[in-house]
Amino acid sequence: MNDIPQITAQELRQRLMTGEDLILIDVREDEEVAFGMIPGAQHIPMGEIPYRTDDITAEAEVIFICRSGARSQRVCEYLQQQGYNKTVNLSGGMIEWNT
Repeated sequence: MNDIPQITAQELRQRLMTGEDLILIDVREDEEVAFGMIPGAQHIPMGEIPYRTDDITAEAEVIFICRSGARSQRVCEYLQQQGYNKTVNLSGGMIEWNT
């Protein structure tokens, strides 16, 4: 399996600040996202990913977000096995984003 590309919170902030149109998917649970999400992110809880692949484009880069970067990494690995080759993991997740 290929390594999953990673993006840091700082790199993501810079890309958002330049106005880049990014696809962000937050895979945390409802009670976690209630405390805040990155503006513009779509919420698809990790457990729903296998049933919502139609909501995830395979043609463009998609950045996945969770609390620490572990769950979103697993989502990226799962989607890569399903033929999605443009998944990117937010390294350090919302913990890094909020520091």
